[in-house]
Amino acid sequence: MPGASYQTIMLGIGTTHPGPEDGACVMELASMLADEPFSDHPGSVCPVIGGFLRAYNDSIDDDRRQDLYAYAANVVGSRGPMDVRLARAKRLQSWAGERPKRRWARFLLPSVMRMIWSVRSPANEAIGGRAVCSIGEHNEHSHADVLALIDELLEIGRSEPAPDFVPDALPSRLEATV
Repeated sequence: MPGASYQTIMLGIGTTHPGPEDGACVMELASMLADEPFSDHPGSVCPVIGGFLRAYNDSIDDDRRQDLYAYAANVVGSRGPMDVRLARAKRLQSWAGERPKRRWARFLLPSVMRMIWSVRSPANEAIGGRAVCSIGEHNEHSHADVLALIDELLEIGRSEPAPDFVPDALPSRLEATV
């Protein structure tokens, strides 16, 4: 993909891409949009949200993955203070706990392996990975739930929302010129 840019890149599975010419995952695209060095761990992105998006990006099909394009832009600048990251991690864990339990998972991933994985994985990656594993079947409903969750995580810690523009609230001296 010669001359790849954030405008032309197609999102793919998050294998290590040497550069955007070789494709990008959602977080590598976020690093491009943030004008940071090409990486799947951009410094301006909340590590909790980033860990979840990396795991989710790699678990879905190409069509659903393209829906994450907008989220690459939305997460730029989402890194917040520790209390915001902790609140997001808590919500992500809670969301994963709300998912229906898959009985067969305990047989496929013995408790010893789950324990090793959680110890070896950085906390944010482990939380994101566990949340993605809790999804079960990927379908339109679960995909919509995930996108809504990402929006919810981004709202945690967001400063005051921008005031709504209400045309009726224009000062009378401006109404005459409009």
